[in-house]
Amino acid sequence: MNTFVLRVTFVSLLSGAFVLFLGSQVRIVTADEDPAKTIVEKADRIRFPPAGYQVNVKITTSAPGRDADVRDYEILSKGNERTIVRTLAPASDKGQVLLMRDRDLWLYMPSISQPIRLSAAQKLTGQVANGDLARANFSGDYTPTLVKTDTIENEAYQVLELKAVDRTVTYHRVLYWVNKGNNWPHKAEFYAISGKLLKTCYYQNFKEIAGSVRPMTLTMVDALTDGGKSVLEYAKLQQRELPDKYFTKDYLTKLQ
Repeated sequence: MNTFVLRVTFVSLLSGAFVLFLGSQVRIVTADEDPAKTIVEKADRIRFPPAGYQVNVKITTSAPGRDADVRDYEILSKGNERTIVRTLAPASDKGQVLLMRDRDLWLYMPSISQPIRLSAAQKLTGQVANGDLARANFSGDYTPTLVKTDTIENEAYQVLELKAVDRTVTYHRVLYWVNKGNNWPHKAEFYAISGKLLKTCYYQNFKEIAGSVRPMTLTMVDALTDGGKSVLEYAKLQQRELPDKYFTKDYLTKLQ
């Protein structure tokens, strides 16, 4: 073998070894390792248990010059992909049931034999949209980007911009403040497709319940009407195994 061939062979071996070395050092960062996505997922788990749960919520809506409107609901949720929202009060709406499967939403009413297809963005009551109760899954419904950090009352917050993955999602865009130290959600600003701010939600009254410290009060402040707001008070939150048959039309007729 001549000198030229030896040199080529040696260089080829070196090149191959270098490529192998680089291959051992290269690590592809997956979507699950995206810092922004991780923050939103952790905040989701603070808001509600990731598996099945049951909770009651009282929604009080008020505005200047109007009597307060109070409504009670029971929520059954399984993995954020299947949810039942049952109306308990007022008596005029008792028996109405919302069913969310993935991003499909239906309303069942005692007086109507066929379910009504609804949008998650439609108003349920006051400042609360259907999707606010039926689908608490920011990490699944939005693509997050970490845009800045913020300091509020000496606490550091990571501010994320959430963009809807498609038009079935409740809001087009959300700005979301999450505590940097403990991943507690602090507030969220919800925006329409036009870019107009619709409302701001504040996460409050954190308590140890169902395996974590969670916000048991949400205050949604209307950005379009001065003084308008809806206060959501959660109670009786418990983790619960929920069979798939619960999230069917046959089961919903038993709840009406």
